[in-house]
Amino acid sequence: MDVKSEDPDTVWKNMTKIYNMTKVSFFYVHAAMVACYPGKQTGYVRHVDNPNGDGRCITCIYYLNKNWDPQEHGGLLRIFPEGRTQSADIVPVFDRLLFFWSDRRNPHEVQPTFANRYAITVWYFDADERAQAKEKYSTGVKMEPTLSEPS
Repeated sequence: MDVKSEDPDTVWKNMTKIYNMTKVSFFYVHAAMVACYPGKQTGYVRHVDNPNGDGRCITCIYYLNKNWDPQEHGGLLRIFPEGRTQSADIVPVFDRLLFFWSDRRNPHEVQPTFANRYAITVWYFDADERAQAKEKYSTGVKMEPTLSEPS
């Protein structure tokens, strides 16, 4: 879901639609992460935000890059949706708000950047999965990756 210049009420309504489709027991948000890629071909390797069932279920990224030119600045977010042969390239343009599943369904990476690239990321958590993860971490039990099936 890519929401451009939407007010918070519209974003919340969209998140409520996601809840109604999935019946995941979320929402709470952890502290935001602010990222700055300083150019110089910096990027981030392909990864999954929640590979171990830590409770993160939706990744939300807000981009802060005015006048971003992907040809000149690079820095695309490349998403590799599970079960598809094609990837999706997201240009980190100013005022873009991006949502995607945090688990194995959406491995992603940041392509090399050639200018300062800024983003704010927050994760929406599944309260039940997060509580289970905290319990497993506190007892030292190895966590196995999980995937909640949409209902």
